[in-house]
Amino acid sequence: MPLPFALRRCAIALALSCPLLALAAPADSRITQVKVYPGSATVERVARVTAGTRTLSFTCLPAGLDAQSIQVSADAAVRLGETSVLTQPRALSTECATNPLDGRIRDLEDQKAVLQSESDALDLVTGYLKGITVNGGGGTHDDGVPKVRPAAPDAKSVAAMAEALRRTGQDSLQKQHLLKRRQTELDKQLAPLIAERGRTQGQGQGGNVTTVTVTLAAARDADVKLSYQVAGPGWSPAYRALLDTTTRKVRIERQALVAQSTGEDWRGVKLTLSTGQPRRETTGRLPAPWRIGIEQPQPLRERSGAPAASMPAAAPAPMMKAAMDRFDEPAFDVSVFNNSFATEFAVPNAVDVPSSGQRVGLALGQVEDTVKLAARTSPQVDASAFLIADMAPPEGVWPAGPLQLYRDGAFVGNGRWTPPTDARLTLSFGRDELVRVQAEPERDNQGTGGFVGLRAERKLQRGYVVENRHRTPIAVQVLEAAPVSVNEAVEVSAAFQPKPTEREWNKQPGMTLWSFDLAAGESARVAADYTISYPKDVRISTR
Repeated sequence: MPLPFALRRCAIALALSCPLLALAAPADSRITQVKVYPGSATVERVARVTAGTRTLSFTCLPAGLDAQSIQVSADAAVRLGETSVLTQPRALSTECATNPLDGRIRDLEDQKAVLQSESDALDLVTGYLKGITVNGGGGTHDDGVPKVRPAAPDAKSVAAMAEALRRTGQDSLQKQHLLKRRQTELDKQLAPLIAERGRTQGQGQGGNVTTVTVTLAAARDADVKLSYQVAGPGWSPAYRALLDTTTRKVRIERQALVAQSTGEDWRGVKLTLSTGQPRRETTGRLPAPWRIGIEQPQPLRERSGAPAASMPAAAPAPMMKAAMDRFDEPAFDVSVFNNSFATEFAVPNAVDVPSSGQRVGLALGQVEDTVKLAARTSPQVDASAFLIADMAPPEGVWPAGPLQLYRDGAFVGNGRWTPPTDARLTLSFGRDELVRVQAEPERDNQGTGGFVGLRAERKLQRGYVVENRHRTPIAVQVLEAAPVSVNEAVEVSAAFQPKPTEREWNKQPGMTLWSFDLAAGESARVAADYTISYPKDVRISTR
């Protein structure tokens, strides 16, 4: 039964004025912050809802997001209900089928169409002019009727017509050239836009998109936050060390390389990098009981070597199956974080990370410190000297990563940053060509000695000369690997000249270190004599 006019009018007014009965359209959401782990990321989106909103849809989300990780939060003025997740092809989603680049691409295509129409019109003009000059007189029509040759114009008229044709044809050809150049410029602008549109619409799992719909009741305007985890993104640390030999200072710049191909671009987001790995196991393995008993006799069938009954293959463990079904492989090596406690780095400025796999470099700060410089050499293996800088390790967690080295503004080479395990950090800045190192020929003598000739002796003599060709004094370090006995029947004695600074350098037995200063143009010699005694009827091994 239709309502009376007065009641219908009240119902319309109530629907327009009461916010609790109005249903708001799904609001656009934007990514506000992202926390990137090695191999995954947590994305946070924010959408603004108006008073009276009953449902909110977060559309065009990547298909690879983890539905179990979805979290929805809002202000106290919003009561949240159930959440539903739908994954479907992009073409079936009215919100995601269009692209923000469509308008720009359409404008450029319209400009190309206008230019093409002008070019076609000029083609008609030039064709007409060619027809006048070629078929202007004589000949026959298609039906064979002779054409009437016009009266021959006078010389003045011919000159004026020729000049008019020349000017018109020249102007048409010049315009055609400019039109082609403009069309080429438009094609250059269109190509990256079309490629970008294809990239954003074709990413994800088979071009699928995910929609998260939230049922809610908003008493007033408020923000609703949606966070979810997605596999694939990652980051890797990178470092740059710059040495100034004049001031003896080293500046270490900490950087990060971030990449992702989740299907959604991160534009102007607050980025946080974490060394944690939330996708790894949360509980450690426990030891199984160790039971010792008497082994039971095996059945005759197995003892005779006959094949045992075939057993069905075990089903993959849940953890292994999850690894097989993961959405994407990490973009970086995550093993560098295995031995680090979780540390987070907040990037100070909003950044853009496109969903194309492009690696974006970010600065994470720098430290500077005064160092001790020295020329280090190991003449036994390489008669070269390398400039090293010794400094206190920086505070915080510094995961392993590639290292670029610069000395006095010049690029030296690439190295590897390894987290320091000692109280000091040593960086090598390439060869020192002004330090000359010479290894003397090694003397190796063998003979018999000891009680009634029952033991054999081997004597080694090594010597090294280091020369400073700098115009200033330098510190020199000479490393020597002395023999170390690992068997009580083998005895080793050593004599050094001069006395070494350390006999177990870097806590390594047998690693001998001489450390001394050399003035400009000065040279020094170090020597080591070793005597190895062992039973005559055995052979010793060196490793």
